[in-house]
Amino acid sequence: MDRLVNTVRPYAWGSTTAIPELLGTAPTGEPQAEMWMGAHPGAPSRTERGPLNEVIDADPVRELGERAVGKFGPRLPFLLKLLAAGAPLSLQVHPDLDQARAGFAAEEAAGVPIDAPHRTYKDANHKPEMICALTPFEGFCGFRAPAEAADVLAALGVDSLKPYVDLLHAHPEEAALREVLTALLTADPAEMAHTVTEAAAAAERLGGTHAPYAVVAHHYPGDPGVLAAMLLHHVVLQPGEALYLGAGVPHAYLSGLGVEIMANSDNVLRCGLTPKHIDVPELLRIVRFQPAEPGVLRPEASPSGEEVYETPIDEFRLSRFVRAEGAAPTDVTAPTPQILLAVAGSPKAGELTLAPGESVFVPAGETTELSGAGTVFRATVVA
Repeated sequence: MDRLVNTVRPYAWGSTTAIPELLGTAPTGEPQAEMWMGAHPGAPSRTERGPLNEVIDADPVRELGERAVGKFGPRLPFLLKLLAAGAPLSLQVHPDLDQARAGFAAEEAAGVPIDAPHRTYKDANHKPEMICALTPFEGFCGFRAPAEAADVLAALGVDSLKPYVDLLHAHPEEAALREVLTALLTADPAEMAHTVTEAAAAAERLGGTHAPYAVVAHHYPGDPGVLAAMLLHHVVLQPGEALYLGAGVPHAYLSGLGVEIMANSDNVLRCGLTPKHIDVPELLRIVRFQPAEPGVLRPEASPSGEEVYETPIDEFRLSRFVRAEGAAPTDVTAPTPQILLAVAGSPKAGELTLAPGESVFVPAGETTELSGAGTVFRATVVA
């Protein structure tokens, strides 16, 4: 197996302390938002054999196994991360596989440069993802019932929000949500900024369930995404709980440290809380305007001690082992590639001792045991 050396991405929304605290290193004073573990060409993990993407490219079947290569091609189909949010991320959705393929092909045919600011599809893959909390983790996820969203807006007492409240009461659920989100994103920017400012002040006065929106507005003053977020469920995950985010589900992370895993894609359509490009027509085509509870996931234990977070896709499978002192070693040999990430204690993967935040890549079929005390996340695929 290969011990991984991983890149930390310094995105502006990142926490300055959460990842250093886990790693036991001194904060630099700069944001440390995401630590990437995998073979994504943007920041591949490094091994003694070279960058992980080059190691895999040199012999995909040996590293990934015949089953994974046959199902997903000669690439690692997931990216594992530590994600540390110190400020809100953009409100966003991801396309499904057919939408991603069609969108990517259309922009390629139109000659849109891959690095253009207005480019929407960076690749032809979908991006289902899951976040598992290591600390209390706060975010927005999935649409509320329109009547509930109407109550949130009405409680602010802002006259310019009354038309949106009426829309939410007057239409079938999916049509109501579509009309209101469309109206928010296409309104006159100056008028909308004024409405958001009033709404944010009211949310700060009200506090309680409105407090998260005042926080978001502090980071993104005048942004219509503040009001769009009020259409969504506010969620606080406790350590060990997770959220699975499928195609078309609007979401945003606000604060906390978690383990994130996703299909290997960069396709993001933004709805707000961002200075970046918002492709409103394409966004409205991708969003699924279906009210639904967020569906907090808790791991399901197996006789081996592996706790699995069940999801409906095959590009990734995330589980964890919470190992006590003196516990017998656990065989985690698999016919698929694995990344093992320690987040507590000093467990061992084979002969390698892992401190919190350290990880290893295990090629398909390589005999591997976990031993020692600590918590280890295991990322692999279903093939």
